[in-house]
Amino acid sequence: MGGTQASGTRSSGTRSIRSGEDGRGGLGNTLSGLAVAIGFVLFLGGFIWGAVAYQPYTVPTDSMMPTVKPGDRVLAQRIDGGEVRRGDVVIFTDSMWSDSPMVKRVVGIGGDTVKCCGPRGELTVNGTALDEPYIDATKPDTGLEMPPGQTAPSGTPFEVTVPEGNLFLLGDKRAGSLDSRAHLQEAGQGTVSRSTVSARVDALAWPAMEMLERPKTYEGLPGGTSRPGPLLLQVAAVAAGAVLVVLGAAYGPVARALGRGRRQERAGAR
Repeated sequence: MGGTQASGTRSSGTRSIRSGEDGRGGLGNTLSGLAVAIGFVLFLGGFIWGAVAYQPYTVPTDSMMPTVKPGDRVLAQRIDGGEVRRGDVVIFTDSMWSDSPMVKRVVGIGGDTVKCCGPRGELTVNGTALDEPYIDATKPDTGLEMPPGQTAPSGTPFEVTVPEGNLFLLGDKRAGSLDSRAHLQEAGQGTVSRSTVSARVDALAWPAMEMLERPKTYEGLPGGTSRPGPLLLQVAAVAAGAVLVVLGAAYGPVARALGRGRRQERAGAR
């Protein structure tokens, strides 16, 4: 009698394992293992891809306010200088400016004529006035805000034709930025070579995560604006990978708990 009961118990346990009721076998266990494997690939792959494509950078000065502030941590996509478009915020190193990397916005590229200033203090590129809502609108020397719809003058009038292969760079805090305007008397009239650019800022990472918008004012100019890098796709891959790992790892314990519950219900019914 006892032997028969023990044999029935073993047979029931074998059926449970084969059917996956205890979380150690069956199709569910195979799928959970596959989910964990894919999750690890996505999670680690997203991180590695991000490390290869992007470099972190801490902004040292206030010359790019209000877009980025001193101490802000940004993520900059590693690019070739030939990929730069108007409106991009780039990280570059030019020995004539500084021995350290600097961050500025590209206003003009090779062949452009950049001029200051229009009737309302705006910059023009090839005769087209720029609408720059991203700049610091504090009027120089007074600390007063400009009337609605007007921007602060960019300083001393100038007109520069950018040499081919070069870039004209300005800070968003126009009244407090040492940029191309400070080097107008040098060779190239304050422009720098595209080869000095090492990265393009794609997003703010700290203190808040936020993608950097491409200024619409440059879209109508030849070449348009650059496209965002793969950062959002990388974040999605990391997040999806984490979810798959958690769900796949949780399947076994959950399935075992449910299997024990069902066996106890059947035992109670007998």
